Amino acid sequence: MSAFVSILIPCYNAERWIARAIESALAQTWPNKEVIVVDDGSTDGSLAVIRSFDGRIRWESGPNQGGNAARNRLLQLARGDWVQYLDADDYLRSTKLERQLQVSREHLDSDVICGPTAWERLHDGQLVCTDEIIPEPRDPWVLLAKWQLPQTGGPLWRRAALNHVKGWRVGQPCCQEHELYLRLLASGRKFEFSDDCLAVYCDSEETTRVTRKVPGEVDRQRLIIFDRMEQALAERNELTTIRLQAINDARHQLARKYWRSDKPLKASILAGIRRSDPNYLPDVGPASPPNYIATYRLLGFEAAQLIASLKRQFLPSFRQEHN
Repeated sequence: MSAFVSILIPCYNAERWIARAIESALAQTWPNKEVIVVDDGSTDGSLAVIRSFDGRIRWESGPNQGGNAARNRLLQLARGDWVQYLDADDYLRSTKLERQLQVSREHLDSDVICGPTAWERLHDGQLVCTDEIIPEPRDPWVLLAKWQLPQTGGPLWRRAALNHVKGWRVGQPCCQEHELYLRLLASGRKFEFSDDCLAVYCDSEETTRVTRKVPGEVDRQRLIIFDRMEQALAERNELTTIRLQAINDARHQLARKYWRSDKPLKASILAGIRRSDPNYLPDVGPASPPNYIATYRLLGFEAAQLIASLKRQFLPSFRQEHN
C-alpha cells in the first residue's frame, strides 16, 4: 500500500497567494494525499479563497495564534504517514511528493527527506527563480550549523517523528525550522537527502507570512541553537572534530559580523568559541582566505579583522591606480 501524505498549509493574510499554494498541492502527481489548510485569523480575503476549494481540501479557521501554533494544529488534523508543510505564499512543483517518497522507499528508516528549495524573488522589477542545492558532505548536523538545511517546504517529514518531538515550538520568534531540525536530530531521527529542487520559496517585500522575522532576533536565536547543538552532540558522544569546527566557524562568522557594531556581543561570541575549543582556527573559505587565517593564527581575531578591513578599504583604489 502506498504512503499517504498530508499537505499542510498554514495561512495568514495571504489572499494573493493562497490559491496558488493550494493548486500546487492538489496538482501533485502522488495520488494518495490530502490537503489541509488552517487559516490563522486572517483579516483579508484569504478565507473566502480557501472556501472556494470546498470539497477538494479540508480546512478550518480560528483566531490568530502564530505560525507554529497553526503548524501544530495542522499536524493534529493530519492523517498521513508523511507530512508536507507549505507556506501559503510558496508553492510546490508537481513531482515533489513522488520524487521524495522514492527516497523514503530506498531508505526505510528515514524520518526526514530533505530536498533543496528554489528561491523566487523580484530583482529589478523582474521575477527571478534560482534553484538551490544542498552541498556535500551531507552530515545534517554540519548542514544545520552552516544554516544549509532547507526552508520549511523543502523536506518531507514523517508524521510520527514530528509527534515524537511534540511538533513545532510555539513562541519561537524565528528560525522555526532550524529549531525543529535540532530537536529531531537530538532525538536520533534519521535524515536523508534528495537532489531534486521541487519546493519554491517566494521572497517578496509585499509578502505577509504566518510568522514574521523579529528584527535583530535571528542571530541571537542562531547562537542559542549552536549552544544547544554542541550540548546535544556532547551528550550523545557524537561531537566530532568536523561538527565542532562547523559550529565554531558559524559562531566566528557572527563575531565578524558584529566586530564593530556590537562589541559586547562580539566579545561574548569569542568567549564562547574559546570555551568550546581553546585551539580554534577558522577553516579556510571564501570569507576566510589563507592570509586571514595566518594573521588570525599569529595575532588573533582583532588583528585579522583590522587587516581584512583595511584591505577592503584600500585595495580597490590601489588596483585602480595601478591598472
